[in-house]
Amino acid sequence: MSPAPPSGFPPPREGASAELLARVPKLLDAMRSVGSGLGLHSTLNRICETAAELAHARYAAIGVVDEDGDGLTDFVHHGLDEATVRRVGHLPDGRKGLLGALIRDPEPVRLTDLTADPRSCGFPEHHPPMRSFLGVPIRVQGEIFGNLYLTDKHAGEPFDDYDLAMVRVLATEAGIAIGNARLYEAAQQRERWIDGSVAVTTALLAGGDIDDALQIVAEQARRVSGAAAGIVLLPADGGGLEIVAVDAPGPTNALGVVVPPENAVVAEVLAGRPVFVDDAGTDPRLDDGPVRSYGPVMLLPLCRDGKVLGCLVMPRARGEGPFTRTERALGDRFASQAALALTMAEAQRDRERLAVYEDRDRIARDLHD
Repeated sequence: MSPAPPSGFPPPREGASAELLARVPKLLDAMRSVGSGLGLHSTLNRICETAAELAHARYAAIGVVDEDGDGLTDFVHHGLDEATVRRVGHLPDGRKGLLGALIRDPEPVRLTDLTADPRSCGFPEHHPPMRSFLGVPIRVQGEIFGNLYLTDKHAGEPFDDYDLAMVRVLATEAGIAIGNARLYEAAQQRERWIDGSVAVTTALLAGGDIDDALQIVAEQARRVSGAAAGIVLLPADGGGLEIVAVDAPGPTNALGVVVPPENAVVAEVLAGRPVFVDDAGTDPRLDDGPVRSYGPVMLLPLCRDGKVLGCLVMPRARGEGPFTRTERALGDRFASQAALALTMAEAQRDRERLAVYEDRDRIARDLHD
């Protein structure tokens, strides 16, 4: 017996029952497929591929809405080859055109010719032509996560009621799969930051060379944040902050560079306030220093008992998305733990130095007697 169409499907048009029933098993397989992985990016790719196959679309994409809800923080696509992607260049940010309209009003949209829609703002140079369009929101635990876009149904046909119904069902299942993937990645992310904090504390309290320990701080900051570099700065003798440790691919000449106290970002950090930069290449607060060639940057003061002990800098490569609220919170905790370990390490070294002085005094007294 053939499976019945899922709830929400339109009544079959005359002569379409066989087509509809043939597509239901594919939908059920697709629903199982999108929930089979744990990684978020692989899950998004699988949703795109599955949706394109279900609706016979040449292209599919998922635009992930940013935390402010006014643009896209990620754009996962299917159907464009790498050469075309390189020619097109910058992926959409969702702040204008039809994609922007879908973010502001997250309801299904079906168009026979998207180029004729007044909300469309056209395509960038080298973008392949697209006509038919189907957009459906994806919700995760009731909140808008993003939108699923399908374009160019095969044979030049428009997307029909069955395509819309199937994609809506798939989007519901996708929301569950995305929620699970996000929980898994959040747990993995927290574990990385905790492991990094443990490594930093161990290095600083091991009693070894302080420069080696600070290098481990830079290495762990880069690793746990997924940044392009990890940089540690400590207060310079003449004011400002001096770069004392860097972990980055390739050689660097940044060690020993002093960022002056009048720098706007340094002033914020020395006041104990974290600084988050969306694009280091264009932010007017940054001088032409070591981080100018990067994209988003997280600058976190190392504070303990109201005193700023230094600064931890984690820059991402240009073109990458900004740090999320969760990443900022985890980074702040990491910096707090590093500051605590730095304070304890300094106290430990003070005790060791005091013990040496006391031992010398005892020996001097013994010799005098």
